[in-house]
Parts: sequence; structure tokens; C-alpha cells
Amino acid sequence: MSLLMDNFLNIVTSIWNEGVFGINFNNIVIGIFILLLFVLFRSLFSKIVVSRLKAIASRSKTKIDDEVLEAFSDPIRFIPIVLGVYISTAYIDLNQSLELFAANLNKSLITIQIFWFIYKLIDPLSFFMNKYEELLTSDLVDWGIKLLKFFIFFIGAAAVLETWGIKVGPILAGLGLLSVAIALGAQDLFKNLISGILILLEKRFKNGDWIHVDNIVEGTVERIGFRSTLVRRFDSSPIMVPNFNFAENAVTNFTNMRNRRIYWTIGLEYRTSHEQLKNIRDKIENYITSNNNFAKASEEATFVRIDKFSDSSIDILVYCFAATKSWGEWLEIKENLAYEIKQIVETEKAGFAFPSTSIYHENSPN
Repeated sequence: MSLLMDNFLNIVTSIWNEGVFGINFNNIVIGIFILLLFVLFRSLFSKIVVSRLKAIASRSKTKIDDEVLEAFSDPIRFIPIVLGVYISTAYIDLNQSLELFAANLNKSLITIQIFWFIYKLIDPLSFFMNKYEELLTSDLVDWGIKLLKFFIFFIGAAAVLETWGIKVGPILAGLGLLSVAIALGAQDLFKNLISGILILLEKRFKNGDWIHVDNIVEGTVERIGFRSTLVRRFDSSPIMVPNFNFAENAVTNFTNMRNRRIYWTIGLEYRTSHEQLKNIRDKIENYITSNNNFAKASEEATFVRIDKFSDSSIDILVYCFAATKSWGEWLEIKENLAYEIKQIVETEKAGFAFPSTSIYHENSPN
């Protein structure tokens, strides 16, 4: 029995010493222990490092360093894992093939760590691009930030693939042929994308603007996307409009108007005398020009004129601008103007005309 146990122990000892792929289990266990040690202490490590850096950053007056540290919190937590893998593989006596694998693994992890820092750095530093919002619009800046992030991610992935001997060039060439095939079948997609870029570059409208496109949409812009724009109609229903509609059609941006226009034709009865007509016109003009709710005549065209003799009325043209862009305020100003005109006409003892037809009856001789 003791002989059997001795043989069993000898086999276990032999396997333990031979290990796996020529690496004895002592080194494997120690390597795993080192890696687990770094993993377990990564939270403590990140807290110590981040708290120390925050203490240094708190001495500065700017907030950019605080935002950078906040963005770097996740990459910093990954540093102990990179160190743990490197020290573990360095401690273990690896054969040539495994040593090459370990070297590529360490290079990949370090590459990921570097590009992760660069990727996370974009958001806190994006305020530099925000300085150009007046020139490029905030939506175009957002697009630029997203494209920059994608570019960094792509370069980082390519660097990792190159580390493992995977050539990116042939892959890109294959993707190029594929992209040509896709482009032929996705012309509308690219047309919408280019139209979206033109919208932002030309500043046709931005989020929050009230726009109108004949026979397509009218409402408030909520989001300008790569392919389409979300517009909230005045019945509160959202509608996604392909961007090429804004490039191929005239877009009226009501938000950019300086003031809201009032354009009325007021018909007075033909029995209105010359004096009454002149007094009514003068009083309406005086009310508009002396009221701060209306744009000054020097800023916007303002007319109150006897316009024409219609079939049933003498028409007065009232053309002016309310000193507001708000729809609600515009309605209130129009309402008050209507009250005033009604009172002026009644004070002058005149009357408003309404469509009428005169019928002449001619008696035929007997």
C-alpha cells in the first residue's frame, strides 16, 4: 500500500514539476497569485493615485484638470491589471513560443491603455472646440468629436492587430471594395449625410428653431442627425425628415426673423366721409408709431394708407411689425390693435364694410 502511495506521489510530483507547456506549477501558481494580487488591489491603487492627483488639481483655478481626472478614473483602474499581467509573465520562465505570445499580450494591453487615455481625454478637452460653435454650430462640433473618437478607436484597434501580425492594409483594401458596393446601394444614405453636413455648415437652422418647408414639414427642430432631422410639429407629433429635403427645398426659418409682421386690409363703408377716412387713418398710424409694442418705422417698414376702392369697401392697408418674435406676444399685440381700430372707427361714427350686392329692378313698360 505504501509503495502504491509512493508511486502516486512521484507521479504527482513529476507532473507538478513538468507543469504545462514546460512551465512547472510552482511558477504558474505564483504568476496567478501575482496577477490576482494586482487585481484585488486595483481599487485601492486607483483611489490612492486619483486622490493624490485631485489634491494637486484642487490647487489650480481651472476646472479642466478636474474633468481630465474624472475622465481618467476608468483607465487608471486598468493600470494594475496591465502591470499584473506584465510582472506575472516576466516571472514565469516561458518557452520561446509562449514568450512571444506574452510579449504580444503585454504590448496589446499597453497599447489599449494608451489609446484609452487618449480616447477619454477628448471629452474634457472638447471645450476648446466649443469656442468655434459660432463658426461651426454646436451640432457640427458634436459630429466632429464623435468622428475624432471613432478615428482614435480605429487607430488603436489597428495598432493592436498589427502587434499580433495581422496586417490592416489588406483588410482596408477589402473594406474599400465592399464600401464601393455598399455606396452604390446606399446613395440616399450618403446624400442625407452630406445634406446634414451642409445644413450645419450653412447654419440653415439649429436645435430649437421654428422652420417651414413647403409641403414637407413645419415645426420646431429637436435634433439634427447624420441621416435625418427630428422636427416636432405644432400638434406635438414628432417627424423624422430625411436631410436631403432641406438641401433641395427652400427652408423658412421663422426663428431668425427680427420681428413678426401684421398685414391687414380694413374695409370701410363707402358712406365714410373724407374727413372720417383721414381721421381714422391718422389715428391708427399714431397708435402704431407711438406704441413700444411695435417696431419703429426706421427699423421696419410701417404703412397705414388708403389702399384702394374695392367692390364693397374703401380699403385701408395696415402694414407693420410687432416688436417681438414670440407667437403668444404677437397674438396679444394684434388683439390690442384690433380693439383700438374698432374703437377708432366707432368714435368717428363710421362703419366696417361687408360684401354686398346691389340689385337694380327695372320696371318694363306695359
